[in-house]
Parts: sequence; structure tokens; C-alpha cells
Amino acid sequence: MPQSQSLPKYLQEDDISQECRDLLSSLPCEQGWVVTSLYLYQGFWVPPKQLKGILTCQRHFQARDTDVLLVTIPKSGTTWLKAILFALLNRAKYSGSGSQPQHPLLSQNPHDLVPFLDFEPYLEQDAPDLASLPPPRLFATHLPYHSLPQSVRDSKCKLVYLSRNPKDTFVSLWHFANNLTPKDEGEISLQESLNKFCRGVNGYGPYWDHVLGYHKASSETPEKVLFLKYEDMKENPCAQLRRLAGFLGCPFSEEELKEGTVDEILRLCSFDSLSGLEVNKSGKTALGHENKSYFRRGEVGDWVNCLSVDMAQRIDRAMEEKLRGSGLRL
Repeated sequence: MPQSQSLPKYLQEDDISQECRDLLSSLPCEQGWVVTSLYLYQGFWVPPKQLKGILTCQRHFQARDTDVLLVTIPKSGTTWLKAILFALLNRAKYSGSGSQPQHPLLSQNPHDLVPFLDFEPYLEQDAPDLASLPPPRLFATHLPYHSLPQSVRDSKCKLVYLSRNPKDTFVSLWHFANNLTPKDEGEISLQESLNKFCRGVNGYGPYWDHVLGYHKASSETPEKVLFLKYEDMKENPCAQLRRLAGFLGCPFSEEELKEGTVDEILRLCSFDSLSGLEVNKSGKTALGHENKSYFRRGEVGDWVNCLSVDMAQRIDRAMEEKLRGSGLRL
């Protein structure tokens, strides 16, 4: 696994407040495979330094009815949906040409345009004042539904949840972990990582608890929580984007549909378009990750190139057991 000093600052295990250290000492701990250690907080596994941001967010974040939150478990298509949501909600400001400003997605990584609610605003010294941001405020989070700030659950803000096939999620996470590891430390064991994933030991996991929490919330409050599947987004992006716009209360007008605004957004936010931009080929995000690390392949079913039949069946069996009776198929 990556050594702590080789990780981005928000994943390193130094400079942790005394309050967090006291809390961490009381929590179950496992050796991580993306970070050195993971701690079980409120039923999900979290790197130690991120706990400070989570605690502050849970205590102090005041949601507005106009807020939009993108929710994912890591490596489920977060970068793509950040881009799509940003482009969708800001389409009037950046559509067309002429006097309109250049679209920010052409010069900034999606992660720098849509901050993670549960740690960026509370860990970065130069983070913007959340209260001063104009509506609709757009954030992302990896928090499970039951651990969201109370103000989020009490408000009328919208939650967009994106799920992804667990085998593709696992493989993407494993590759991402290896990107964080210095070459001289060797490759992280695929088998050991799989063992942990199938036990639920991964950042913000267990995977099944995460997806089930939001699937249940979307069934009970469909006006508040939209449950999307990465595979559906890839198979029929136009229909899913129109569905997303309707859910957020900003449906495409007939004029926009005739002008091709849906296709324009999807082209701008496509894997080929984003990965081909200079900003996403070099440099790092505000969190310290290389921009290019977010653009590996983005394909459905890529797990077949990495997992053996036995490995894939292990994940399938774990999901079948944990999702049984929920009505959710992934």
C-alpha cells in the first residue's frame, strides 16, 4: 500500500487533531489498501485525516433547499458526473459562443469545480466560504446516507446518487491505489485488495451498505434522491441526462432540444473530450491528485481485463448475499 508521506495531504496520517486522535483510538481499525489505515466510523470505513472534515461537516454544514449533492462511493464515475452536473446547472451561463465566457471545464478539472463537501471546505485553508456561494450550490460527497449532515436530510436539497457495477468499481479503485504508490514500492496485491473489498473494507464502504442506503432513500423519497446507474448513463446518456435535468427542476426546453444542447453537454463531458484536454493531462487537483489519474478507461465491463473468473464470482456472491431481498440489481 502507499506510504503515508507519498499520499496527497488529505490522505496522510499526520497533523490530526487531538479530538480526532481520541475518537480514532476508540474505533475499529484495519490495514488499508489505498491508505495505510482505515477506521470504522458510523458503520463505514474512513481514512483518519478525513475524519476531521467529516465531523465538521456533520456538525456545521447548513444545507439549502436549492443545493445539489452528487453522491458516490469512490471510483463509481464521480469525475464524469461532476462534469455533467456542472455543465447542466450552468448551461445558460456558458452556452453558445460570442460574448459568452469560455466553459470552465475546458481549463479546469471537474474536481476543482465541484468540491467534496465532507473534506475540502474544512481541510483546505483557502477554501471558499460556503455561505457566500450563489445558488444552486453544487457539491459532491462519499458519505453514506445515514451519515449525511442532518440539515441535508431535513432540507429539500436534491441528492443525485450514482452507482456502478461493483466489479468495475473495485478494479478502478485498485488501479487508482496503484497510481498513488511510488513505483519502487511495487504493485498493491490484487488478491489482498479483493479480500478486503469482499469484506467491505474500502473507503466509505462496505460497498453494499452504501448503495442500499441510497437505493432505499430514493424509493422512499423519489422527489429528493435520484438513483442513477453508471451503466444506464453509458448506454443511453441522452435519456438519462434529460431525466437528471427534470429531477433537478431544470428540464430542457423545446428550443434547447432542437438546438442540440443535450448532445453539446454530453460531448463536452465525454471521456474522450475531458481526457484529451491539456488541463487533464498534466497538473494536479486542489486535493493533490494528478489530473490524469481520473481518466483511465471509463468503460463498462473493463473488469474482465483484470479479474479471473474466480475473483469475479467472489464479488458476485458477496453482492448476491448482501443485496438479497432489496430489489436492487447491479
